[in-house]
Amino acid sequence: MGAFLSSAEAPQEQTIYEFTVKDNTGKDLDLGIYKGKVLLVVNVASKCGFTDTNYTQLTELYSRYKDKDFEILAFPCNQFLHQEPGSSEHAKEFACTRYKAEYPIFQKVRVNGPNTAPVYKFLKYHGSGFMGSRIKWNFTKFLVNKEGKVIARYGPTTTPFSIEKDIKKALGI
Repeated sequence: MGAFLSSAEAPQEQTIYEFTVKDNTGKDLDLGIYKGKVLLVVNVASKCGFTDTNYTQLTELYSRYKDKDFEILAFPCNQFLHQEPGSSEHAKEFACTRYKAEYPIFQKVRVNGPNTAPVYKFLKYHGSGFMGSRIKWNFTKFLVNKEGKVIARYGPTTTPFSIEKDIKKALGI
């Protein structure tokens, strides 16, 4: 894994818990608060053809497993045909109002290019996909185990329900 990045580009962090990200209001949030939880990290968008299916299924999965050490971390991203054009607050309001999302919706990030968010550099390095480390569209998903390591990456066309068995396995249920 990570063969598409040089060793100079390899993240220093060993787990996702070592990162600090911005919540949707711009405040720092230490991902260490999720230690011991299985995480599904997703780059989301409100105006994508995959939006309805993904948000509906993510909300349902979250309601099923949130009490079993499972968390969804949603990062709005506007890099794919400008399908998340509003503010970070707008992205959260959209997900929480229209899809009843109770999981965290963070500040908008870049997932590709020179300004890629550090947490996404880590995810891509440890979870290279079919297209190499580059994320090709909205709703790419990374499954992270309770130790903070990437254990699977799923493309945009893979629905959240179709990976439920992998989530359950990671949770040990």
